[in-house]
Amino acid sequence: MSEISNQKTIQNPQPVKTQVKGVLLLLTTALIWGTSFVSQSLGSNSVDGFTFMGIRTILGALFLTPYIIVKDRISTAKMNEKQLAEKKSADKKTLKYGIIIGLFLCAATNLQQFAFYEPNMTAGKIAFITAMYMFFVPLLGLLFFRKKIPLIIWGCIAIGFSGLYFLCFEKASVSTVGRGDILSFLCAIFFTLQILFIEKWAPGCDGVKLSCIQFYACGIISCILMFIFENPQPQAVKTALLPILYSGIMSCGFAYTMQVVGQKYCESTIASLLMCMESVFAALSGAILIHETLSGREIFGCTIMFTAIIISQLSEKFTKQEEKLP
Repeated sequence: MSEISNQKTIQNPQPVKTQVKGVLLLLTTALIWGTSFVSQSLGSNSVDGFTFMGIRTILGALFLTPYIIVKDRISTAKMNEKQLAEKKSADKKTLKYGIIIGLFLCAATNLQQFAFYEPNMTAGKIAFITAMYMFFVPLLGLLFFRKKIPLIIWGCIAIGFSGLYFLCFEKASVSTVGRGDILSFLCAIFFTLQILFIEKWAPGCDGVKLSCIQFYACGIISCILMFIFENPQPQAVKTALLPILYSGIMSCGFAYTMQVVGQKYCESTIASLLMCMESVFAALSGAILIHETLSGREIFGCTIMFTAIIISQLSEKFTKQEEKLP
């Protein structure tokens, strides 16, 4: 889910005639990310959290590496000495920024993965709580970068938190909040930090390289934690191999590449709205593939949260249109 914003701030809107292609690509991306929550749930039945996430993100990085190598060889062959020096300097910045962002990604993804080990936590529920990053981004953006927040966004934040109440609270008591809810909530906070720092640094970096480096950083740290706190067994990893492969190659690698291509043909606000559909796809795929169910109260909470997400994204589009008016 943290891959969602890597290109959001650096892509330019494209002509309307090409938008259908972008919509189809981004909906497919959201579908892959949503179904990946099922892979995480299945993987949690066989391997521990750091083991799953470490192998998954390393696979995602390895998937992107050949593309980066080929692209670099083609581009450097046409560069003069000055351009090569500029590229080397840019690559150093990308490496530094990618490692820092990877720390936030590591915290977010591992918190999310460990939420699957808690009772009463489903793929859909975790996905919807994680989607709260859509509301935390403007809040922390105001705190750290002094970004102005339209009044309607404050309203969406309030609506979103009311939906979270129905999703996580069975009664009017804080005691009904489980550890899985808290882990998912903290996951959304760390994804927010990752998104904000990507927004700050991505314009001066190669987006694919930045993503690949953050995957390597997240994967290496997770693997270190795996050997410290867990006892990975080859047979257990083999049992969970299919979910790990799907989550690593399809979610981290393939879906991210589709996101990059799709956003070239789709306006950024619409793109982010389409990618938020991952939470809906997660709930649906959880119900269809592994027979997870949400209570009526939880479905009501998900509906409220998704409504708030749609309003927040559409309001951003209308605000931009109003700013262009004379």
